[in-house]
Amino acid sequence: MSVEQRARIDAMMRQPQPDEPPSVEEIRAGFRALMERMNVPGGIRTTATDLGGRPALRVEPATPDAGADGGSRAGTILYFHGGGWVFGSPETAMSLTGNLVARTGIPAYSVDYRLAPEHPFPAAIEDTLAAYRALLDGGADPSAVVFAGDSAGGGLAVTTCLAARDAGLPLPAGLVVFSAGLDATRTGESMDTKEGIDPIFTRAALEHTGAMYLAGADPHQPLLSPAVLADLTGFPPMLLQVGTNELLLDDSTRFAARARAAGVDVVLDVTADVPHVFQSLAGDLDEADEALDRAALFLRQRIR
Repeated sequence: MSVEQRARIDAMMRQPQPDEPPSVEEIRAGFRALMERMNVPGGIRTTATDLGGRPALRVEPATPDAGADGGSRAGTILYFHGGGWVFGSPETAMSLTGNLVARTGIPAYSVDYRLAPEHPFPAAIEDTLAAYRALLDGGADPSAVVFAGDSAGGGLAVTTCLAARDAGLPLPAGLVVFSAGLDATRTGESMDTKEGIDPIFTRAALEHTGAMYLAGADPHQPLLSPAVLADLTGFPPMLLQVGTNELLLDDSTRFAARARAAGVDVVLDVTADVPHVFQSLAGDLDEADEALDRAALFLRQRIR
């Protein structure tokens, strides 16, 4: 473990809490500035496109042998960016999407789904489900598609899978989720026990952006709180990665327990003393690179 690296990252992530909640524009600008500091790997190329009626980035190896295992692979990573359903974009998630592509050779689509408060629940799920439909309609084999995402996007990987199952669509080959938001009821013990330990979030901040996404919707429903309410019968294998310093830690631990109870193959991968979506710190934090290597292995095992 990298004690010095983790201490430096923790200090970098801690920001003074404003007296008043920031505006949506301030939140979005601050997040863009933060994510511009993250390392995007070389050896990939991006192309602006659309998928299911929404803008998207196509991310693929720059050369046929760009994959870390020595070759480009068939299949698709369908990636959903984080940002509390209020901020973020495919560009802000490039340190994550790019690393998954660079380490596996598997190309990805990163979807620019609609954001709250302009487009509250369930707009984001409608967009991500439409993107998956577009892949299937274009001839993609679902057994060669994996959903992946971070934070709110990790939640979307799960809820898009729920929505696809409910719509009668074939399910993807697997899910890879980083620090997923999976409980809009905010009832996990870590919401309280990690207050002050989490260098990024407070309960108040999560509830501020969460209210924008909910827009008055009851959080007690599977598409908003799958960690406590979803029926996961028939779900594909999943890899859940999370850090112990997160308010959202119990979103992943409770969801993993729920998946196991439903007979789903699930790997719960918990890293000590790291913050929310620590994988975005690849190149600056050893644990981030190691976690991405494990995620890449899972992806290669699912997409053969």
